[in-house]
Amino acid sequence: MDNFFTNAFEQMNNKEEFYKAVIMNTRSEEAEKLRIEYYSRQFKSVGDNVKIGVGVKIVNPQYISLGNNVIIDDGVTLIARGEGGISIGNNVRLNDRVYLDTERDDLGYITIKDNVYIGTGTTLFGHVGLEIGEYSLLAQNITITPYSHIFEDADSEIIKQGGHTRKVSIGRDCYLGMNACVLYSADIGEGSIIGSGSVVVKTVPPYSVAVGNPARIIRSRKR
Repeated sequence: MDNFFTNAFEQMNNKEEFYKAVIMNTRSEEAEKLRIEYYSRQFKSVGDNVKIGVGVKIVNPQYISLGNNVIIDDGVTLIARGEGGISIGNNVRLNDRVYLDTERDDLGYITIKDNVYIGTGTTLFGHVGLEIGEYSLLAQNITITPYSHIFEDADSEIIKQGGHTRKVSIGRDCYLGMNACVLYSADIGEGSIIGSGSVVVKTVPPYSVAVGNPARIIRSRKR
């Protein structure tokens, strides 16, 4: 029994996949270098000084671009379903368990500009486009979904009724507090603050402070 896994390994047909799984989930400088070397040949483009943690899931890396000094922390998921793909600028950090999914293979895309921080557990979708401006900060467990299901016909299953979708934009130098949710019907203007736990259903003008469910503007940052 002590040799169970050794014997099982010797009987495996695809040892390359085994080695890949080990490298992708090992915490060491050598393993991290190998991860970067591997993905540098897979990504659409990749800049300098990129770091990729353990347990990262990347689907269709040929549609993903990374700038310089990008940090992809442990457990991050990047799913690019079509050519619109995922574009991540310079000096961006995706903290642990961030989930990015373009959702659609025809129109979906996610663009994250330079110097953006995405907090732990945040989930971002890009059905027909999600754009996040420079220097924006997204705290933990934020959800941005540019899609809302239609449910008007009670005699038909909701999944069959389709939904509303549009491109969603988060402006430059915004801060979204933890557990905030931004729906398809809302953009966040430059320099705005969204309070923790807020649900944003309408566009927030630049330099506004908005809180609550549904979020309402309580003041302007411009005097």
